Amino acid sequence: MSVPAFGLGTFRLKGQTVIDSVRDALDLGYRAIDTAQIYDNEAEIGQAIAESGVPREQLYLTTKIWISEFKRDKLIPSLRESLRKLRTEQVDLTLIHWPSPNDEVPMAEYLGALAEAKAQGLTREIGVSNFTVALTGQAIDILGAGAIATNQIEISPYLQNRTLADYLRGQGIHATSYMTLAYGEVLKDPAIADIAQRHGATPAQVALAWALQSGYSVIPSSTRRANLESNLGALTLRLDEADMARIATLDRGQRLANPQGIAPAWD
Repeated sequence: MSVPAFGLGTFRLKGQTVIDSVRDALDLGYRAIDTAQIYDNEAEIGQAIAESGVPREQLYLTTKIWISEFKRDKLIPSLRESLRKLRTEQVDLTLIHWPSPNDEVPMAEYLGALAEAKAQGLTREIGVSNFTVALTGQAIDILGAGAIATNQIEISPYLQNRTLADYLRGQGIHATSYMTLAYGEVLKDPAIADIAQRHGATPAQVALAWALQSGYSVIPSSTRRANLESNLGALTLRLDEADMARIATLDRGQRLANPQGIAPAWD
C-alpha cells in the first residue's frame, strides 16, 4: 500500500483557515494532504507548503478531478491547473471525485484521460472516490484493479459501508475513509466515549483508531492545532477485540455525503 495511513483533510477549509491548518499540520509531522479542485483551496495549500520549508519529496499530495472536467480534452488541462496552484510538477495521487452523474461522460473516457495523466507524469498514482461496487467493477474492467490506488469513500462508525469495503478488500483495492468522525457526531456517542475513557484517549482518537485498525486510511481535518496534534494519537492507540466488536454494533447507515444530482445509487 502506498497511500499513507494518516493524512490531513481540507474539505470546507478555505483562505487563511486552510493555510493555518496545513502549516500547523506540517509542523506537527503530518506529511499527507488531501484536497480537491472543488474545495477551492489548492492555491492556499500550495502557499502553505511552500512557506513550510518541508521538502516536496517528503509529502504525499492528493487532489481530485471535479465532474465538470471529465471530458477527454478538459481533464488533463484541469490537472495541470491544479499542479500550478499547488506549486508542484506532480501530485502523488489524483482521484475521480465522483462518478459522472447519469454517465454523462463515459467512464472509459475520463478514466482513460486519468491514466494518460499518469503516463505523462502529472500524477504518480490514480484512483477513484465515491464509487459503488458496480462502478468500481467497471473501473477495474477499464484500468485493472492494480492501477487503482484507492477508493476514497465515506466510512465512520455510523456508516461502516461493509458491502463496499469487503468488495474492495477482495479486489485488493485500498479504501480511504473520509468523514470518519461523521462531522463530530460519533464523538458524542456513549460507547465511543466509554472506550475512550478506558484507554485514556479522546473519542476522536478511538474513532480514527477503529478505522486504521480496520485497514483504512484516514484524513481528518481540524482548524485547531490542539486537535490536529491529538488526532495523531490514533496511530498508537490499540483497541482490543471487544472494542472493535462494540464499535461494529454502532453502524446505522447514516450517510452524510449524498449530494443530490451527483451521488450514485449507493450499495
